[in-house]
Amino acid sequence: MKIERWGKAYLFAIAAVLCWSTIPTAFKWALAEAEITEILTVASLASTLVLLLIVAATGKMKLLLKTGRRDLANSALLGLINPFIYYLILLRAYDLLPGQVAQPLNMIWPIVLVFLSVPLLGQKVPAASYISLFISFAGVYIISSQGRPLNPSETNITGVLLATGSSFFWALYFILNILDKRDQAVKLLVNFLFASLYLILFSLITGRSLVPDLPSAVAASLYIGVFEMGLTFYLWLKAMQLSSSNDKIGNLVYLSPFISLLLLNIFIGEPIYLTTPVGLLFIIGGILYQNRKIVARL
Repeated sequence: MKIERWGKAYLFAIAAVLCWSTIPTAFKWALAEAEITEILTVASLASTLVLLLIVAATGKMKLLLKTGRRDLANSALLGLINPFIYYLILLRAYDLLPGQVAQPLNMIWPIVLVFLSVPLLGQKVPAASYISLFISFAGVYIISSQGRPLNPSETNITGVLLATGSSFFWALYFILNILDKRDQAVKLLVNFLFASLYLILFSLITGRSLVPDLPSAVAASLYIGVFEMGLTFYLWLKAMQLSSSNDKIGNLVYLSPFISLLLLNIFIGEPIYLTTPVGLLFIIGGILYQNRKIVARL
């Protein structure tokens, strides 16, 4: 029985990682044909629908109907941070940078999380976190150089700042999400309802279109909503529920950027810079060093 649970946990986790690995390609595909707000509006609405179906299928509609004013206030804030602000920043970074650069720069959020935990959770920053930060930011520099580590003058600094800055909003969302003790699926559904409302209002106020003109852009946006936000969240949550050691399952996430490199090369035609996998190893190394006690138990 235990082996069966572990097998299912790994299947769900691997399915989630494979889905996330395709997202940089989907981002670049959609951005070539549509505006950022159009993509996000369609994606957020699609994700909301998927999460509603998941909540209904898992018998959690009663929990949804019990959502109170305080819960709504929490979701209004969480939905503002993610997906509204977070994805506006992240997609702009993808618009300015190659996908192989934007994705790994966003991966420093576990280290940002430790430093945000000081003011928000009252935790102390261990000395190892400063070393981890240095190692990971060395990786950020290497990746940002886009194949020219000794002459990175052509690097789009705005894109780099946006990609790394997005990690702050994800880490903030992660902490606030932990403090909110509601059921994960129900909570995420209400968060996305608010985010969809923000995106619709933002588009109407700024005179932007709600839906891309090209059917292929709509399809890419729907794909992002389902496989970046909605269904993949459920797959990952199931993996965590079935696993007796979330650390081992969690480390599978680090496979995603390497798979993404290949997909971006195949479908978008991005040349793979030697500095990208090298920088990725630095970033992942910094994160693993920060969690070296956990790694030692694996």
